[in-house]
Amino acid sequence: MKPLSETRLALVTTGGVHLPEDRRFDIDDPLGDCSYREISASAETLTWTHAYHRSEEAADLDAVFPLWTVRRLVEESIVGGLNHRHFSFMGAIHDPEPLIRETAPEVAGMLADDGVDAVLLTPS
Repeated sequence: MKPLSETRLALVTTGGVHLPEDRRFDIDDPLGDCSYREISASAETLTWTHAYHRSEEAADLDAVFPLWTVRRLVEESIVGGLNHRHFSFMGAIHDPEPLIRETAPEVAGMLADDGVDAVLLTPS
């Protein structure tokens, strides 16, 4: 196992985080939205689709998707590096079969192809 200071890290959340221009997650789907959104490591503005967090102004997205915190940890050489892309899913998926069969393996494959050493999973 690599020391954290040599680890290439990616973020994955179930907080429904996405770029403002991305399609919002479908919070009205009774089975849950099993899609994902790709988020660039250089993203500056994020939002989220979440039934319980309607006010983005009041939300601390870094608590759900700590991109800014991890950037600082990389700058301080505590974390070795940040992957060029990260991923967000929606929580509250009542039928996880499409997630298990399709979208989660797809994202895992992309992270493996990117040479990610570790993933910080943040639930919401």
